[in-house]
Amino acid sequence: MMLCRSFLKQSLSAILFGMILFVVGVASAQDSSHSSTASDRKIRNIDGVAAVVNTGYVTRKEIDDRIVSLQKQGVKLPEGQNLRKLILDRLIIEKIQLQNAEQEGIGVTNKELDKIIGDIAGRNKMTYAEFKAKIIATGMSFDRYKDTLRDDVVVSRYRERSVESKIKISDAEIDNFITDRQRAMQGNGAPRSAPPVKGAPEEIDVAQIFIPVDPSAGAGAQADAKKQAEILLRDARGDVDFLQLGAAAAKENPKIKFQDLGYRAPDRLPQLFYEAVRNTGGGQVVNTVVKSPAGYHVLKVIDRRAMNAAAPAQQQAAASETPSTPQNIPITQTLARHILLKNRPGLSDQDAERRLQGYRDQVRAKTADFGELAKKYSEDGSAANGGNLGWMGPGDLVPEFEQAMNRLQIGEVSNPVKSEFGWHLIQVLERRDAQLTVEKQREFARAAIRERKFEQAYQDWLRELRDTATVKILNVDDAASSAPR
Repeated sequence: MMLCRSFLKQSLSAILFGMILFVVGVASAQDSSHSSTASDRKIRNIDGVAAVVNTGYVTRKEIDDRIVSLQKQGVKLPEGQNLRKLILDRLIIEKIQLQNAEQEGIGVTNKELDKIIGDIAGRNKMTYAEFKAKIIATGMSFDRYKDTLRDDVVVSRYRERSVESKIKISDAEIDNFITDRQRAMQGNGAPRSAPPVKGAPEEIDVAQIFIPVDPSAGAGAQADAKKQAEILLRDARGDVDFLQLGAAAAKENPKIKFQDLGYRAPDRLPQLFYEAVRNTGGGQVVNTVVKSPAGYHVLKVIDRRAMNAAAPAQQQAAASETPSTPQNIPITQTLARHILLKNRPGLSDQDAERRLQGYRDQVRAKTADFGELAKKYSEDGSAANGGNLGWMGPGDLVPEFEQAMNRLQIGEVSNPVKSEFGWHLIQVLERRDAQLTVEKQREFARAAIRERKFEQAYQDWLRELRDTATVKILNVDDAASSAPR
């Protein structure tokens, strides 16, 4: 069994669209200076069009439907007409991307779409038919779900071609990143710059770990994402490297994003983020998880400094003392084994927990051997080896398993532990000191730099799309059922 999460990469462009509300200043709609023509009025009155976008349009009903969808997810939304304008701008951006993707010949065949849906169903431990029935039970037609998913995949492929494939990372950038992280660790997290004078203009360096929630997900998925965010927040408060924590989480779940936003003036931070970090000092983690329409954010203020401040002399001196040759970082590895009872129909959590408690009691009473029980009862590939997982380092295992394992003494057996894979009984066999190699550090650095570069490149790309499109706002204020003005 692979406890490291290795999901198929799915197209989740809706997550990135959700972040437009908070990461990008919403582009203002460019109304024509001319009075509406008779044709405009006809479109508005008959079709309920809110905006014309190039050769297409966004309807008021689409705005209504998106608001209802967000409300069903329990998302806290702004009040008043501002909400409709925000949603409209998001829909305009989506429309532009779909139009451009079509022009470039980017599409998804029915066969590809069915395979993607089959993969999603499989990850949720359902057949295709069971997954279809679940979608219909939510009140959405399956054809509508397929159309929405198809659009998400198309936009994701277009974004990858237009943004992700063009991001370049040099060896010098990786070297500098590793040096900066080592310096921060040696400085025990001390701020990198002199703090600003109270009331003076400042820049804030904020990092985030982002746990997205699929817009079609229900209350259960929302709760799971929030719980995961709260676990990461608790870990972030410890003596850990925040971005390395994010990298470990992203390795376990590729949907999770982590990034250092870099120094920004308050007005260049998402308003939601600035409100959260307003009273948080440099080197401190925001004490609560931040919720946005796109998901949950764990935030840390890396540093605060006076606007355009240069590094103080003592900091520059410290930099010169930092070794220029990359060095291995010491870590602790654990050798453990487990018994896994997988999630499956017919096995309740109570039954799985009860069975594992029975095995635990036998091992503790020395009436049974853990390895033999694992060979007989464990339901994964490690069973043949007595449940042995090999040597594992920080971030190699899912959080629930790793946290329970780290609390055990050598030879000790855990209580039953629940993870996304099922229920585990864990025994620690040995621990050893090891080193995070330079190669692994460079892998982590490359991923972190890519995240940071992608964020900026993506926002620039969205602005360019919006600026080069022909957009005419007709009626955003009225709901579809309201009489047009």
